[in-house]
Amino acid sequence: MAKQNASSGWDPVLIISQIISIQTLHYVTLAFLIPPLLSLFAEPSSLDYEGGATNVGMIMDWRQMAGRPTSTSSDPWATLNSVWSGGKQVGVDDIETHWLTRIDPRRGWIIAVCWLGASCADIYCLYSLIRRPRLVLDFTLTLLFNHLLLTTYYSAAVPTSLFFWLVMIISAVMIVVVTEQLCVRREMQEGLAVNTGPASRGSEDGNEVEMGTLLRRD
Repeated sequence: MAKQNASSGWDPVLIISQIISIQTLHYVTLAFLIPPLLSLFAEPSSLDYEGGATNVGMIMDWRQMAGRPTSTSSDPWATLNSVWSGGKQVGVDDIETHWLTRIDPRRGWIIAVCWLGASCADIYCLYSLIRRPRLVLDFTLTLLFNHLLLTTYYSAAVPTSLFFWLVMIISAVMIVVVTEQLCVRREMQEGLAVNTGPASRGSEDGNEVEMGTLLRRD
């Protein structure tokens, strides 16, 4: 009984470690998915303009998924300006041609697909680390809320893209629905295994013995 009460209690260290683990695994999955897919399918010149496929902004900047320009020029009146993305200088901007290379619609779709792929990995992480169905929604919303804080801080702008929010909603719904179903199914299977275990068979045998003694007394 003591072990059961301890496991069902509120453990802030355990909760914080689970949040950090899930958040880290989510970004690690994105780091494995996004660079190779961008290198294969994104427009090369636009990708180089934004710092390359391995630029951390491909994960942390919501404008990349939204297909919006992310770099700002240091001097709007100059012919050639330094281009900054994510707080780092990533190139030089030619005012006459920069509109042709700053936006690549395919890049946003690739990042969105990678985000949904990472959400599938989140299902396994939540299923393995959280285990209880009633906590899946809380941890999923915490994951997305933390990302919103980080991407807002990184881009210095609150996400205003409808496409970005649509991807976030689809991701959250998919994670919650699938993970809860898997956790409930596991709990039902574990419950059936406990009910059919040796203890339950022993109690059934005991009931039969008691019924037999009552019949003999009658």
